[in-house]
Amino acid sequence: MANPFHNTTKKTLLIRCSLVLFLLFFASACSLPSLQQRSVSTAFTDTGETPLGQSIGPMVAQHPADVSGVHLLIEPYEAMAARVHLARSAERSIDAQYYIWHGDIAGILLFEELFQAAERGVRVRLLLDDNGTQGIDPLLAALNTHPNIEIRLFNPFLHRNARWFGFLTDFSRLNRRMHNKLYVVDNQVAIVGGRNIGDEYFQVPEQTAFIDADLLGVGPVVQESSKYFDRYWASDSSYPVELILDKPTAKELEELHRKATAYNTEKKAERYMRALNASGAVQRFLDGDLPWHWVQVKMISDPPAKGLGKASSEDLLPAKLFALAGLPEKNMELISPYFVPMEDDIKAMAGLAGKGIKLQILTNSLAATDVAAVHSGYIDSRVPLLKAGIGLYEWRFSMSGDLMGHREGIGQSSASSLHAKTFTIDGKHLFVGSFNFDPRSIKLNTECGFIVHSELLTAQMEQAFRLAIPYLAYEVRLTPEGALYWLEHREDGQVIRHDTEPDSSWWQRRAVDVFSLLPIKWLL
Repeated sequence: MANPFHNTTKKTLLIRCSLVLFLLFFASACSLPSLQQRSVSTAFTDTGETPLGQSIGPMVAQHPADVSGVHLLIEPYEAMAARVHLARSAERSIDAQYYIWHGDIAGILLFEELFQAAERGVRVRLLLDDNGTQGIDPLLAALNTHPNIEIRLFNPFLHRNARWFGFLTDFSRLNRRMHNKLYVVDNQVAIVGGRNIGDEYFQVPEQTAFIDADLLGVGPVVQESSKYFDRYWASDSSYPVELILDKPTAKELEELHRKATAYNTEKKAERYMRALNASGAVQRFLDGDLPWHWVQVKMISDPPAKGLGKASSEDLLPAKLFALAGLPEKNMELISPYFVPMEDDIKAMAGLAGKGIKLQILTNSLAATDVAAVHSGYIDSRVPLLKAGIGLYEWRFSMSGDLMGHREGIGQSSASSLHAKTFTIDGKHLFVGSFNFDPRSIKLNTECGFIVHSELLTAQMEQAFRLAIPYLAYEVRLTPEGALYWLEHREDGQVIRHDTEPDSSWWQRRAVDVFSLLPIKWLL
């Protein structure tokens, strides 16, 4: 008698075998290409005779060899003007490293600036984290065909249209991202900070404005930055785009120029460029009329090996940072849009507060954050932090203004989200970079920034906590019973109390509650 389950068992076995073969096929297809034939290049060091070198060199020569010049880029229009003007001033090289580069107005216009620089003979090296390149593959492939442009992708996805499949098959690698933001021109000027390249970072009208901060640097810190870029460029995680992307067509490069030309006449882009020029930022750069602070500055960065999980804890950015600045002895002001302290972090902060050290923290409110899951990792820390006497502020989504309270350069957006990553220690040390105070920045992503030893610049950021931030953010408080409430300080002197997360909807609050139940805090 035939076994009635024989055919079913045989079908199940065939399905399982097919599934195994399918996964094996894709696993083999997902093998990263060899880097043995990858080109080798390093930063140019003989750039003193370039226009930038001749302009900057005499200033640098007037100061000690261990001192650099820095200028805070808080206003978004000034941050855009800096990048555009430097690209147009470049003669030898542009090295750019970013986590996200969008194909929107800001992204296309800066791509066009890089292309025009390459047309003049400038060598352009562009290193992008591949998690932030969605939708621009054809454009990257086309730009890479220019003899003076070379583009590499950090920890690339091999399945371009199904990146989720890459996470399923290669999660341990693809979960680690290059979060760095660095822009170096002629090895003479560097920009480091929190801004990626996209409309929201430079407050193109009709976008939610990301409130951010960069530092413009000249002098020895630029050469340090170039060395870090070279390490990432030559790392085992950086793949030439021609090894990853399909070959481009001639039309793709034509499309870049068409878009750039169209954006110059499009109403929204035209309004942006008109506001950019009206802000005075472009003219300040053209005139060289920038206030420089000549101080000791260090470029600090995670090693690129962190992108493969091969870096030791003493080589990571937090260890380097506190080795240079030390732990706070009097006060510390921390600005982090994604603030997810773990239990040990909360105990350490409470311990500092218990010694009389004044700690103040600014992060996003639920309404202002662009990542609700991250907010879920933060909410449980509020009560213990407040009980320890730590000041806690949450950015107001409906507030237009930068970290210093300026209204210039805000565009037409009435909504904003905090994106700056900076902190001060004891009125002496200021950090500006890409580092968030969360498990992802600490353990998974690579980060970089400038640590500045300057009482003047540090005082400017500390003053923001005293004067501007209370009017730009909600002050979080605790009732005697241990319940949270939020105070909204208005410029007319009114103080409004909120007993639920301000500006948030019922659905937003429930979504955060659901996320908080998931074991994902280590990923945030």
